Parts: sequence; C-alpha cells; structure tokens
Amino acid sequence: MVPGRLRYNRQASCTFNNSYGDWVISRGATCSGTRVFTGLKKYELPPDYSGIKIPEKPKLKFVERAPSVPKVRREFKNLRDIRGPSTEATEFTEGQYGILAMGGGYLRWGHFEMMRLTINRNMNPKKMFAIWRVPAPYKPITRKGLGQRMGGGKGAIDHYVTAVKTGRLIVEVGGYVEFVEVERFLTQVAQKLPFPAIAVSRESLQEMRDKEEERRRNNQNPWTFERIITSNMLGMRKFLSPYDLQLKGRYWGKFFLPDRV
Repeated sequence: MVPGRLRYNRQASCTFNNSYGDWVISRGATCSGTRVFTGLKKYELPPDYSGIKIPEKPKLKFVERAPSVPKVRREFKNLRDIRGPSTEATEFTEGQYGILAMGGGYLRWGHFEMMRLTINRNMNPKKMFAIWRVPAPYKPITRKGLGQRMGGGKGAIDHYVTAVKTGRLIVEVGGYVEFVEVERFLTQVAQKLPFPAIAVSRESLQEMRDKEEERRRNNQNPWTFERIITSNMLGMRKFLSPYDLQLKGRYWGKFFLPDRV
C-alpha cells in the first residue's frame, strides 16, 4: 500500500485508517467535498550561502621552504611550542570546514606541499576556496653530519618547521558546498599529518566543545585530576611538572587526552 493513495474496501463506508495514514473508501462510495492530502514529506531547508564570497585566487598558495631573511639564528628546541592548547587560529574566519589538530607537532615543507596538492586537485575553484591558517615554516632545525664526533658546537640548519598546538585549525575550506563533499579529501589529508587531526565543520566543532563542557559540568566523580593535585594527595606534587598543574593533566607533552575531565 502506497501512502497517499485511496484504498477500496467491500464495506460501503468512508473511514480513515490510522495504521496506513490514508482513507479507506468502499466501492462506489466517495468522500464528497473533501480533498485528501496524506504522506506529506518534510524537506530540510537548503544551506544559506548568502555571506560567502569566492576570492580571486581560491586555491592554496605555494609555501616557501625557508624564510626569506638574510640570516636565521639557531635556537633551542623549545618543546613548549607544541605543548598545551593553542590560543591562535581556534575559530573559523572565512571558510565553513577545515582540519583541526588534535595533538601537537611540527609541520615540514613536505606536509605543506602534500596538503596544497591534495586539496587543490580535489576542490572545484568555481565554487570552493581554501586558505592557510598556519604560517610558513619558520623554526630552524639543526642536524650534524653522519659519523661526526660529539662536541664542536651546534650543527648547521637542516630544514625549517612550523609548530602546531592542539586545537589549532590547519587549513580552511569554504564555498557553495556541503560538508559531505569535502570531508573525504580533508580526512585523507588529516591522516597524513605528523599529529592526530580530524576534518571538522563549524557545527561539528561547536558540538564538540558543547559536549566537552557538558561532560565537565555533569561529572559525578569528585576525584578529578585537578582536585587531586590541588590537594597534594600522597605528596604527588614533587613528582609532577609545573605544566601538569597549569594544564590540569589534560595534556601530556604534545599529546592531548580528551577523555580526562
């Protein structure tokens, strides 16, 4: 039985069948003066693209391998560059979709080229655009030659990297498209990065943050990591780093622990 059609019955009556949602009309009987509309469908409203503007150059720009400065000073590792949550590029600016870093790490020039080529080949420049949310490689990484003895000072600069913290957007994609159209190649790019990353949209990013805030607010376990280290139970502060007190145990080095409240 197809919903919305008239179904005939041997009884000479005109009734409404709740199980099928249509009218049951006997042979020769009609429901005079009444027009039956059943089986109406609800369609979702199309997305609103009124505020979107495609730039003149929609594709990702080429990134230089090294900074264009006369001389770069060699520096320490400074692992705090990739530790903890990011305070930069955590919100969308122009695009609706992007790649979110779920851990800390360094991006080399090869990663920039991989992202640029993959996204530019899969996107339609007539209705899509992409922008960088991370700077070009700027941090020098030194390396000594193979077989050299210890000592002799710091090695020569080998390559440059970009430091990324947890929660930072790597690249943004926008235009007259939906998330299902870009999720495939954004996920493909995210899986090739040197740290955990996922493809997100504006809605999924906000939903993720709301869910995290709800877990924190409705937590029934009183013995959280923050309370334990604040109370200095069993004298554990002498075994912890100052970063553990500052980050409340949610970040272990460059790693992010999302399950910890």
